[in-house]
Amino acid sequence: MIPVTPDEPGGRIHSDDPFATPDEQRSPVRRLRGRLAAPVTLWTTPGPRGLTVSSMLVADGDPGRVLGLIDEESELWATLEETGRFAVTPLGPDDRQLADRFAGLMPAPGGLFATGEWSTTEHGPVPAHLGAWAGCRLASARECGWALLVEGVIETVSLGAATEPLIHYRGRYR
Repeated sequence: MIPVTPDEPGGRIHSDDPFATPDEQRSPVRRLRGRLAAPVTLWTTPGPRGLTVSSMLVADGDPGRVLGLIDEESELWATLEETGRFAVTPLGPDDRQLADRFAGLMPAPGGLFATGEWSTTEHGPVPAHLGAWAGCRLASARECGWALLVEGVIETVSLGAATEPLIHYRGRYR
């Protein structure tokens, strides 16, 4: 149950999570990270496994690279380490529930891939409604803060039609 504050006009429900750690008690580094807009992407592997990743970037070069921070205890990492391949798909504004499902914030009856249509690739499944994705080969991984810094070599790129990105900023999608 979400508490209602009686002194608010109309007794509106809080727009904030009443159980969230107050800002002044959070790590300054985490608070700084929260002030940076981040793209919301879906990383998938054959298996299939998947994880929402927003701490990532693409480095142009020959070959191009993808860098991302992922949880080393995630099922995605276990499969990625085994297969050495993964797909990275930028998500759009209509993909909020998909992002939440793969982030473990929303129930996934039947499994993460049970809902929606998926295109099979050698790097992992990608949402069929999204045209842009990159197929990557694992180049390296090392501890970085409380995560693994995963570096992938981009082996294939599909661009499809350009769409607006889903952005994560200050704990919310934009």
